[in-house]
Amino acid sequence: MGSPLPLITVVLLCVFPLPAQERLPESTQELSAAVDRVAVLTPSDFKTLQSQAKSGDREAQYLLALSYEDGRPVARDFAVSRNWMLKSAEQGYVPAQAGMGETYLRNSSKENGAILDYADAERWLLLAATQGNAEAQEWLGTGYERGWFGVTDYREGLRWLRRSAEQGLPWAQFTLAQMYEGGEGVPVSDSLAANWYRKAADHFTEVGGVWEAVVQLVYRDGRLRQDLVERYMWCAIVDASFNPPSVDDIKWAAKRMTKAQILQAQRMAREWIRRHTRQSQSIAQAKATEN
Repeated sequence: MGSPLPLITVVLLCVFPLPAQERLPESTQELSAAVDRVAVLTPSDFKTLQSQAKSGDREAQYLLALSYEDGRPVARDFAVSRNWMLKSAEQGYVPAQAGMGETYLRNSSKENGAILDYADAERWLLLAATQGNAEAQEWLGTGYERGWFGVTDYREGLRWLRRSAEQGLPWAQFTLAQMYEGGEGVPVSDSLAANWYRKAADHFTEVGGVWEAVVQLVYRDGRLRQDLVERYMWCAIVDASFNPPSVDDIKWAAKRMTKAQILQAQRMAREWIRRHTRQSQSIAQAKATEN
């Protein structure tokens, strides 16, 4: 399973329509657009991009770094990718600064939980995070929470994860929920944990985090055991993604529900799936138009 969805109390759900889908941060959308752009580069496009990068265009340098990292349309070369990413980052291009921080995190070994190049990773991530990059904020918060930068600092971890989560990044929302559930640097709060799990779940499944969040909501500590309408809804949403669908969880809930509750939960699940499918198709069409 994977990431959480927005749930209100059953009473509110009976009165109000389901909330609009959680919106992804601008930095996430921009990163996705950059990756998509690189994926369709032709050899001719690549030569043009290379020329622009050599002329000092920081965005072209960033895209060139992504191209070498992805291995399209040239052979994959992480050293060359890192070189162009650094050139772009040094010119103050925020996505490249976040990319440099992530590069240090990915390529560093760990000692006692801390990465060896943590000073460089922290420096680049801080530069991007303070300028609002949600991915950098999430990496930074997770790094403080897990001790990647030489010391565990729940207060700083919470601060940066909350900034990223409030922008709508699902994995930041998921990690924030875990902190409230486990009392890491904050008082234990099942209600706040459930709130962030729900926000994280209300994203397209390809973003990640949905199944993990639903697992937390539905199966851990019986969190939804008394909220049968909500439990049925999430189970129906998850089961709809399997072929053939799994119905064991739905049957468990249905045995304990009235017919009216089952119909309500089915309606809620259909609305959620329809809303997310429609949004996913709109984004796919917009990307196709851009290309």
